[in-house]
Amino acid sequence: MRRGRPATALLAGLALTGGLLTASVSAAQADPPAVRAAATAATTAAEDYTWQNAAIGGGGFIPGIVFNRTEPGLIYARTDIGGAYRWDESGGRWIPILDHVGWDDWGHTGVASIATDPVDPDNVYAAVGSYTNDWDPENGAILRSSDRGETWQTTELPFKLGGNMPGRGMGERLVVDPNDNDVLYFGAPSGHGLWRSTDAGATWSEVASFPNPGDYVPDPSDSTGYQSDIIGVSWVTFDPDSGTPGSPTRTLYAGVADLGEGIYRSTDGGATWEAVPGQPTGFLPHKGVLDEETGDLYVATSDNEGPYDGTDGEVWRLDTGTGTWTDISPVPSGSDRYFGFSGLTVDRQHPGTVMVTGYSSWWPDTQIFRSTDSGETWTRSWDWAGYPNRDNRFTMDISSVPWLDLGANPQPPEQAPKLGWMTEAMEIDPFDSDRLLYGTGATLYGTTELTNWDSDQTFTIRPFVDGLEETAVLDLASPPSGASLLSGLGDIGGFRHTDLAEVPESNFPTFGSTTSLDFAELAPNDVVRVGNQVGDSTEPTITFSTDNGANWFSSTPPGGAHGGTVAAAADGSRYVWAPENTGVYYSVGFGSSWTASQGIPQGARVEADRVDPNTFYGFHQGTFYVSTDGGATFRASSAGGLPTGDVRFAAVPGAEGDVWLAGGGLWHSTDGGATFAEVEGIEADTIGFGKAASGSSYQTLYSSGVVDGTRGIYRSVDAGGTWVRINDDEHQWAWTGAAITGDPRVFGRVYVSTNGRGVIYGDTSETGGGDGGDDGGDDGDGGDGGDDGGDDGDPPAQGACAVDYRVTNQWQDGFQGEVTVRNTGTATLGDWQLAWTFPGAQHISQMWNGSFTQSGAAVTVTPAAWNASIPPGSSVSVGFLATGPGSGTPGGFTVNGSACGTG
Repeated sequence: MRRGRPATALLAGLALTGGLLTASVSAAQADPPAVRAAATAATTAAEDYTWQNAAIGGGGFIPGIVFNRTEPGLIYARTDIGGAYRWDESGGRWIPILDHVGWDDWGHTGVASIATDPVDPDNVYAAVGSYTNDWDPENGAILRSSDRGETWQTTELPFKLGGNMPGRGMGERLVVDPNDNDVLYFGAPSGHGLWRSTDAGATWSEVASFPNPGDYVPDPSDSTGYQSDIIGVSWVTFDPDSGTPGSPTRTLYAGVADLGEGIYRSTDGGATWEAVPGQPTGFLPHKGVLDEETGDLYVATSDNEGPYDGTDGEVWRLDTGTGTWTDISPVPSGSDRYFGFSGLTVDRQHPGTVMVTGYSSWWPDTQIFRSTDSGETWTRSWDWAGYPNRDNRFTMDISSVPWLDLGANPQPPEQAPKLGWMTEAMEIDPFDSDRLLYGTGATLYGTTELTNWDSDQTFTIRPFVDGLEETAVLDLASPPSGASLLSGLGDIGGFRHTDLAEVPESNFPTFGSTTSLDFAELAPNDVVRVGNQVGDSTEPTITFSTDNGANWFSSTPPGGAHGGTVAAAADGSRYVWAPENTGVYYSVGFGSSWTASQGIPQGARVEADRVDPNTFYGFHQGTFYVSTDGGATFRASSAGGLPTGDVRFAAVPGAEGDVWLAGGGLWHSTDGGATFAEVEGIEADTIGFGKAASGSSYQTLYSSGVVDGTRGIYRSVDAGGTWVRINDDEHQWAWTGAAITGDPRVFGRVYVSTNGRGVIYGDTSETGGGDGGDDGGDDGDGGDGGDDGGDDGDPPAQGACAVDYRVTNQWQDGFQGEVTVRNTGTATLGDWQLAWTFPGAQHISQMWNGSFTQSGAAVTVTPAAWNASIPPGSSVSVGFLATGPGSGTPGGFTVNGSACGTG
């Protein structure tokens, strides 16, 4: 989706002061004894919790997709604010690999580039940092992992990176030498040129001989620095045939955001560089891809850095043998070319097959072009069939993420859902010509029927986003009845979840970003939400629901008001709105008319008492405000010593006048804000409430905060007397300061906001807690919980595992196979050992995702370091190449000595 500077980045900029990681993420810290003791207790408590996403399915821009060139099925995707993911081929879902990023390093969730090692597929690298201006206070970094993103080490860079800056869809900037994987290159922004590592990413230095760091800036007049920074070196491409294994590749190309000379070449392993002679000028090279079999370098260009805009562009082919450049643009100059080109990819199985996108074609849709003759001729994903009708080569199946039609019912030639927009990332699987993945502003689409295109048969496009959650969460609410969760999100409004494991049918309508929402505590079917428009819409920025958020109707905002916070009276009889651009207003009923509130300043945050319908609260710059006449007038409380910075506060359900206020500390009032007492022991940034623990009459408290120097998600079951950390260092999700709430029906369940990783929720295995699948229900008892997969348990009993064996490819005298092990038991399988017996003369020659030994027909497989544990319900796959016939099914499958079912 289109987003400028995220609202949460503003908040984070005020709240964060931390520094970057300087060593391995997983390295132990030398804490003082007291801090170490607190951290140990927190870790023990965290083992009772399992964490997952409330299913939404994507929701943000995917600027980069990278396939490993030597291992089938190993794929990475990067996002602009939500970290990075690794594809689990056997499970058909994405696995987040940057959830360890903490509060102080929140900028590391903006991934400027990602690279997978073609020599050793276990290695993966990520260039991280969100903004090159002062919105992100820290420099960027290169992260490196030798276990596919399970653990990381960090090298700080002496400059900032822009994972959420203009030009973030260009690339890839970070690459691994396919002949010598100790060598990596990184194209830097901000005029810092080209950088190189010769020790597998541990240290970096600038390539002094590189002649052009780029001079293009989108808008030199932008005083914020967001549009006025140099885009820089945007991609690097190797010619593998110019090197030999173990020695650096001799010939490589680099693209620079320069409207003049933007394409450079080195033929001596990066020692010297020159502009490629005869190259096209006047456009920015977004992508550069070499078809190694034909020797053709393809370049996709645009007149804009993207990912939003671009009104013209070209596609060129360089014959690297002769030095001849040829304009192969799918749409000729002077015709209907109103977009730039990007999303460049080639089919590694079929030399001469190339595809490219018109990434900035928003209306009526994006366009994808395909050529099977090296760009001499092209076909389109859709053509005109007599305006305004379209003839599509594809069908869209969004049944797994039905909200992707955005509730639209457009007139032709527009269609819902759209094929896409901001389509800068597109890749054909190097091992499977039928699989294509491409990113959009809202999801990651793909097909497994791509070659149908060439025979004029329809192919199906569907979302490939299971496990990939990329939304900025601005507010959360969990009503006592009805939906388990109501969420306010940036760009796509928000969702009503009645089942946390299921993607909702539709998103909230009318306006794009929901900055605040609330329900009437005593009448939870009445819900209100306010926010901001995305794009050029002029629709109202406040909506109401009388059926718990299932359907919505609009009200007329007072004086063009938008954004801010909103509060619903306990009985739903009236509402108070504090917009971000005007003073505070109240309305009796559902916003048919609005009246300015008196005695409270513009910019205040407002909340409602959860018992008394006439009582509302406000806070602004250290002063607490109270209204006892339904929001008509407010008076300033005499309570002193309250924070003056960014604050979240909330009233406790069922307790009139009971208010908690968080803002770098925690304060509690039991007299409606007349007085506050500071709560020792936690530096709280958010506060929320959930079902009381067994034997307790008071709501459970939840907070994102700091206790004894350790940042985390904390819980208190004794009204703030003691706090226990319930997350761990591998589950931090960067900045979690927008909102938090417990579940009033399920003890221990907590919903956590993130700025790019969607809605995270945790369930406890303690008595009365949720089990990760309970939707809350009306009784709130929840389930008994389950194993969190953190410990290496005993082997399962007989039948507690299942094995699926299949042959994925065959040829004369050989075949490729895959074996998937699924844990059907209740305990984690640790350091598993898989065994089977072949039916004949099959012999494994190569394996990935594990190691093997074979004696006669008997095979034994042990895991890699990164997949050594299989939690209950999860699976692991190993792939292999073998000689002999692919026919026949092995038998005697066991895991850790116990027999397994098959199928």
